[in-house]
Amino acid sequence: MVGSQLAVLRTRKNLTQRQLGHLVGLEAESIASIEQGRRALMTDVAERLDTILDTGGVLAAGVSQLPKVDSVPAWAEEYMRHEEEAVSLSWYDNQVIPGLLQSEGYARAVFRCRVPAYPAEKIEELTADRIARQELLHRNAPPTLSFVVWEPVVRHRIGGQDTHRELLRHLLACSELPDLTLQVLPLDQPFHAALDGPFTLLETPHHQYLGYSEGQRGSRLITAAEEVSILARRYAMLRTHALDTVQTQGLLHRLLGEP
Repeated sequence: MVGSQLAVLRTRKNLTQRQLGHLVGLEAESIASIEQGRRALMTDVAERLDTILDTGGVLAAGVSQLPKVDSVPAWAEEYMRHEEEAVSLSWYDNQVIPGLLQSEGYARAVFRCRVPAYPAEKIEELTADRIARQELLHRNAPPTLSFVVWEPVVRHRIGGQDTHRELLRHLLACSELPDLTLQVLPLDQPFHAALDGPFTLLETPHHQYLGYSEGQRGSRLITAAEEVSILARRYAMLRTHALDTVQTQGLLHRLLGEP
């Protein structure tokens, strides 16, 4: 509905998608995706569009009424579009290794745990997609990446012993990448700032800060500044109480049985 409104308002001003994108700081393809309902319209962009198109606030009002739960929580397509272009990303997880750090065998094992079960061909498709996302770790100018993972996650042998060892070696390799830090929140830490569950924080190229959280049957992209601020403060506290990067590497080596 909001996308259709944007198309009507743009046409009323005799602007092409490329022209409007230039005015608002987006590619023509992004404007097209918004108009076709394939990409959500963010609040700050809606406000800029309202000013450019002289709508009286129609688009921002529509965005404010959009449902907060993604209808495709398993893949959270809107979040991943932001992930691809993020300037920085901070990720806390207490269930599984973050998708950007998963080895191929571990990713495949995670998808095999799904109930109801995925068909074999679907598991392979999802695994390939997840590994493809990791290309951003190896870009010429990768984003600044920070990960905090609860200790049970790195100890959980999802997929069996061989898959677990493959994962540990993969995490050690990732921990050596530039602009990437990996920290484990240890079990003997008496304080835990994120008992509400996993979440991600990211910074867009326009320096907008967004939060993202995912649960059993839904996901939520968080844009309200006060809500993002709460997550940022929690993440800062998590990093304070987690092992540092060298201590984390030492734990991974010990789990591998290495000195």
